Amino acid sequence: MPESNQNKKREKTVVGTVISDKMNKTIVVRLDTVTKHPAYSKAIRRSRNIKAHDEKSEAKTGDVVRVALSRPISKDKRWKLIEVVQAAVR
Repeated sequence: MPESNQNKKREKTVVGTVISDKMNKTIVVRLDTVTKHPAYSKAIRRSRNIKAHDEKSEAKTGDVVRVALSRPISKDKRWKLIEVVQAAVR
């Protein structure tokens, strides 16, 4: 049975800042989120680091990038670089 467009899952993409590009074909991206504290209603900043695959090594430290969820590439890498949204001032 052919698969319809409604059944296809959307590709999950997020935007973050590159904090390290020292590994070969890998970048470390910081994802920032702001949530509200459940009891005190104060805004709390949370962040997490993910490793993303950068085939052409085009992203540099400080760049704002868009990454997408992909198949497991290595033990830690589950994301791939889609595009450099904004280059850092060098």
